[in-house]
Amino acid sequence: MSISPRYLILADGAFGVHTSKTAVGCIRFTPEQVVGVLDTVTAGQTVEQVLGFGGAIPVVASVAAGMALDPNILLIGIAPTGGQLPESWRPVLRAALESKLHVWSGLHVFIGDDPEFAELARRNNVEILDVRKPPPELPVSSGRVRDVSATVILTVGSDCNIGKMTTQLAVRTALKERGVSVAFAGTGQTGIFIDGKGLSVDAVVADFIGGAAEQLVLDAAKTADIVLVEGQGSLLHPGFSGVTLGLIHGSLPHALVLCTQPSRTAIRNNEWVKIPSLKSLIAMHDLVTTPLRFAPTIAVAMNTFDLGDEAARDAIERGMAETKLPVTDPVRFDPGPIADAIIAFHEDRLASGQRHARN
Repeated sequence: MSISPRYLILADGAFGVHTSKTAVGCIRFTPEQVVGVLDTVTAGQTVEQVLGFGGAIPVVASVAAGMALDPNILLIGIAPTGGQLPESWRPVLRAALESKLHVWSGLHVFIGDDPEFAELARRNNVEILDVRKPPPELPVSSGRVRDVSATVILTVGSDCNIGKMTTQLAVRTALKERGVSVAFAGTGQTGIFIDGKGLSVDAVVADFIGGAAEQLVLDAAKTADIVLVEGQGSLLHPGFSGVTLGLIHGSLPHALVLCTQPSRTAIRNNEWVKIPSLKSLIAMHDLVTTPLRFAPTIAVAMNTFDLGDEAARDAIERGMAETKLPVTDPVRFDPGPIADAIIAFHEDRLASGQRHARN
């Protein structure tokens, strides 16, 4: 959609750092596009007061109050339990459409398929955008990424919801500051909202996840020397490992950045699956990537949000000692070490290609 977004973000009842991933991602990376947040629990406060960052963006209690902020889009910023549309949201969406706001959603349920909302959108000449709806006729992956000259970097994780998207976006900023031609390949709804393009691979039929990832890389590589692919899931996760493997095989990364959380010792909501050491995680990814294209882990991104400064720095130091790799929290501290590792890998890869060409 050709529009300059001015988001009123719906996060009612769950606005917080750990409960509203889409809202938090947009506020962190595109704050200039967010005019307000709708949450009846924290209404009257600012985003800064609720999240600890985000400045003076106001939190309001209704669409009517939010309209005073001149939004043009109601963006759904949280994922309700089960991915379905709560009945309590219907009056909010109805009010938004009647107020001539576009509605952008990353829910698994497609709002545009709801007859009432579709009719309201038609009547008010606005659009409902369901970004999780996959495009038709996706290909099966076939290794076409082998033909691109760009260096492809994929984030992988010790678990879900651990910072794979956030790491890539923070690193993208650091690479741009260093004058690098870089593109971000968004593979989830939040990344799509932030970057304005992408494809939500967790809504793609399993056989075509690799093809979706392949197409994203091919498109991004047309205009960039380095492509940062947003990772999803985890090879360890009993429910979401399939999307991870599909991304690995479709994007054929040249290298990986491992995302972890030092305080998390087991897969969330699956405590029976223990998270192994960093060295074991790296060895696991080495084993998985080797058959198609070996992708070494070149850096580690640690999510230390729940640790004090001293404990966070200690975890990073231990990680560097264990892996002999650059380790940092790219949000709390500095994404620079990861960006520098990517640049060094990219330059070495180019030099190696030139050496092979001469030979």
